[in-house]
Amino acid sequence: MGNSSSSRDHILLDEHAADIYTYAQLKRATGNFNPRNMLRENCLGRVYKGWVDEGTLAPSSKNGVGIPVAVRKSNPGQRLLQWQVEAEFLGRFSHPHIVKLLGYYRDDKQFLLVYEYMHKGSLENHLFRNGGAGHLSWKTRLKIAIGAAQGLVFLYTNKQVMYRSFQTAMILLDKDFNAKLSDFGRVKFQGHSRFSTDVGIDGDQIIADHPDLFYAPPEYVATGHYSHDVYSFGLVLLEMITGQRVFDRTRPSQQFNLANWAKPYLHKKDTLKIIMDPNLQGQYPINAAFETSQLILKCLEYSKTDRPSINDVLQALERIIAINMASQEQ
Repeated sequence: MGNSSSSRDHILLDEHAADIYTYAQLKRATGNFNPRNMLRENCLGRVYKGWVDEGTLAPSSKNGVGIPVAVRKSNPGQRLLQWQVEAEFLGRFSHPHIVKLLGYYRDDKQFLLVYEYMHKGSLENHLFRNGGAGHLSWKTRLKIAIGAAQGLVFLYTNKQVMYRSFQTAMILLDKDFNAKLSDFGRVKFQGHSRFSTDVGIDGDQIIADHPDLFYAPPEYVATGHYSHDVYSFGLVLLEMITGQRVFDRTRPSQQFNLANWAKPYLHKKDTLKIIMDPNLQGQYPINAAFETSQLILKCLEYSKTDRPSINDVLQALERIIAINMASQEQ
C-alpha cells in the first residue's frame, strides 16, 4: 500500500489490522469519488463504494473489478479526534457484529477509512426507504436485533465501550442479513484507550454534534451525559416492529414522536396488533411480538436505573427467538 508518515505519527493501529493507502489510490478505487458510487451520507462524511484486489487489497484500476469495499470520506467539519477514536477502535478490535476496518488514509485536510462492504446496506434503508420493509420478514428482523445486541454486548462486556450512536442508519447488513454496527466516531472508551477515559464527545459538545437526538435517552437530553445504549435499542426495536421512524413530521401531530404515541398500544396483544408493521401482513407469532413489546417498554423506562442491561436485553431476545421457533413448529 501507499505510505503516509503523518498517519503513522498520529494514530496507533495494529499493523496487521489495516492497510495505509494513499489518497490517489482511494480516489482511483472509488472512480474519483463518483457520486454514482455514493452509498450513504451522515454527519461524519460520505461513504463510497470502491473496489480492491481480493488478494492484496490494492485498489483496483477499474471500477467493478475485484471485491467491493466502502470508503468513507470525512466531511470538512469532522474533528480529527472523532476520526482517531474510530480508527483506533476498529483497528484494535474485531467482532462478527462490528464492521471490519480494512485501511485508512489521513493528511492535514482529509480523513478516510476503508471498511468491508455490506451488501444489504443499512437497516434504515430496508425499513424506511426503497418501498419500505415488505421483504424483511419477522424472523429476519429478530435476527438483525440479536446481531446488533451481540455487538453491543461485546462493546460493554469485553471492551468497556459506550457506543452512543445506536440507530437504524448505523446498523449495516451483510448479504445474509447479519447485522454489524458501524460509525464509531462517538464511542466512549473506559480505561483502556491511549486517549483519556472520557474520550469522544460528551456534554454540550455531543449535543451540538449529534445528528439525531430522537434516539437519545432522557437523561442525555437533560444533562448531556450518556449512560448506555439500552434506551436507543428500545427505540430501534420499536421502529423494527412498527416500520415507522422514531420521529416523523409527516405523520399526524400526535404521532410525530413514535415512542409517545406507541407506548399505550404495547401493553396488550390486541392493541399491539394495531401498530405492527402492515408490511409483515400478520406473519408473526403474536406471543413473540408481545414479548418484544414488553422488552421495548422496559428499555424505554424513563429512569436509567429501571432499564435492563444490554446483557439482559440479549437474553430476552434469545427467549423471544425460542418462542418464535416454537410457534413455527406448532
